[in-house]
Amino acid sequence: MSQRIRAISPKTWLICGLLMWWVALVSVRASAPSGLMETVAPAEKSALTQNPPQAAPQAGYVGEDTCATCHEAVQKGAYAKTPHAGKVDPRSPAAKLGCESCHGPGAKHVEDPAANKLKNLKTGAATMINETCATCHNRGEHALWDGSQHETRGLSCTTCHSVHAPKSEVKQLKEPSQRELCATCHRDKIAKLDRSGHMPVREGKMTCTSCHNVHGTTNTRLLRKGDSVAELCTSCHADKRGPYLWEHAPGRDGCVTCHDPHGSSNERMLVAKPPLLCQRCHVATRHPATIYDAQAIGSGTSPSIRIYARSCVACHSAIHGSNHPSGQRFIR
Repeated sequence: MSQRIRAISPKTWLICGLLMWWVALVSVRASAPSGLMETVAPAEKSALTQNPPQAAPQAGYVGEDTCATCHEAVQKGAYAKTPHAGKVDPRSPAAKLGCESCHGPGAKHVEDPAANKLKNLKTGAATMINETCATCHNRGEHALWDGSQHETRGLSCTTCHSVHAPKSEVKQLKEPSQRELCATCHRDKIAKLDRSGHMPVREGKMTCTSCHNVHGTTNTRLLRKGDSVAELCTSCHADKRGPYLWEHAPGRDGCVTCHDPHGSSNERMLVAKPPLLCQRCHVATRHPATIYDAQAIGSGTSPSIRIYARSCVACHSAIHGSNHPSGQRFIR
């Protein structure tokens, strides 16, 4: 057998290889859809990329062009610049069934609009609106929406977002900025941002969603990171994380014991000025033996020197925790 193989000339091997290649090519062309192997001009390729052909309407669906006969102003308005209107993304409503991807089949609505209403995602029930949006927005940050604080309080996606007429350039918000949108409900938190000590939200360096995932989380207060307030804060303030040889209990229990993260009129966003802040816990222990009161402040009858400057932390500088062998009092 080996002698026969060696007897075959190189020319014969070449002819056999060409025949096999030709058979394979014919098989591929026969199984490929019509037009797949055709040459497409560069201009036509660009047009197909920008405006890919929309799938043929299914039974009961009339297509986006039919909707535009009555709702042309909506179709060509602010909606046209939103991600929902982009046909390039195969997950967008425009690339699927157009308007009917969200509002449902419109064949009967076209026949009698008054008798056959479509889904109204502006005034409809919150559960219906959320179920419609969740058909696409069910991954990533939206995965924990069901059972979240906002969902259980009856909010819907369109409470914050507008598909047809958004006022912001990102996230299709109903207000020009995230801060203005959150202020419609959380007025007390937004008001704190105007105080002297505050997170840089009003300066534009942070937003509410820098700390919170408004669509749902597995921890408290819709916090974006960690399982507690302290874990979220130390994701940025790593120098306060520890572990420490000598731990200060408030730092372990939660930063909000001493700080108000949304803003305060005190330095370092403290909930109260020291030493009054410290004496919320340290009452009548060691020094002084009595609580600081109106008599001890600068304008009092017997002011105390411990009321000035940084007060307690002037000496207890390692107040978040100490790793020094003699730092039990957080002095070093």
